[in-house]
Amino acid sequence: MSETHEMTAGGISAVISDHGAELVSLRDAAGEELLWQAGPEWPRHAPVLFPIVGRLAGDTLRHDGRAYPIGQHGFARDRRFAWIERSAARAVLRLEADAETRQMFPFPFVLDVTFAITADTLTVTSTVNNPGEDALPCGVGAHPGFRWPLADGVARTDHVIVFEAPETGGALAVEGGLLGEAKPLPFDGRTLPLTEALFERDALVMPGVASRSVRFVAQAEDGSVVRALTIAWDGYTDLGIWSKPGGAPFLCIEPWFSMASPVGWDGEFRDKPGILILAPGENRDFAWSVQIGW
Repeated sequence: MSETHEMTAGGISAVISDHGAELVSLRDAAGEELLWQAGPEWPRHAPVLFPIVGRLAGDTLRHDGRAYPIGQHGFARDRRFAWIERSAARAVLRLEADAETRQMFPFPFVLDVTFAITADTLTVTSTVNNPGEDALPCGVGAHPGFRWPLADGVARTDHVIVFEAPETGGALAVEGGLLGEAKPLPFDGRTLPLTEALFERDALVMPGVASRSVRFVAQAEDGSVVRALTIAWDGYTDLGIWSKPGGAPFLCIEPWFSMASPVGWDGEFRDKPGILILAPGENRDFAWSVQIGW
């Protein structure tokens, strides 16, 4: 059985599960739930992605002449983490390599996930540590899903994402879970209007985003803000935005380091485009936060 831990500060609250070190609830000061509650359209809330982000060709990791089966987004989201620290405003969970992980991912690692809450902001930091004697190639990402619509009585089409900086690179097409050519996005300046049609072909995958934050905004008919969340990140280089094709009442805003394999690429994992490489003894932090506001 999984265990959960609740943190509160300034009226907002968050609940974390040791299954996958997953955030499973985020409520504002009025007690209103803002996180997607794992409905039938998608049975997760905010999984941690490790040691890969997206898919590898054939769901296979290739290393030194051997093939290792590993599913989309890796195994961390389905493993039970150990509690390292629990308090009213902070929690730390840890996953370490073991015999089971080595069947899928033949590298030693330590992954710590730290949650910290303040009056209006939750920050989640994934720390990847390489305790081994060789380089550690991996990917790491966040996958939080938020209510869409974000506020009752607001149409889904009256929501936008406002980027911190102009984004000109477009989004890579997703073909069978792998990445194809870049296509332009329907930006209005730094604002991306949200529609179900955006996700007809799966996620929007934006490599090398210039922004370090976005605002997810629910608007009234006159354009005023009904509710907004600011999602910021540090250490991550790429961004995924996803809702289930065909329509579902959630929106995922996902900071990543690394992405799925490009279509036609099936090489050594350490040579994968965009992969993170940690030297022996090296560790690195990847943080994202959500600020609740208007």
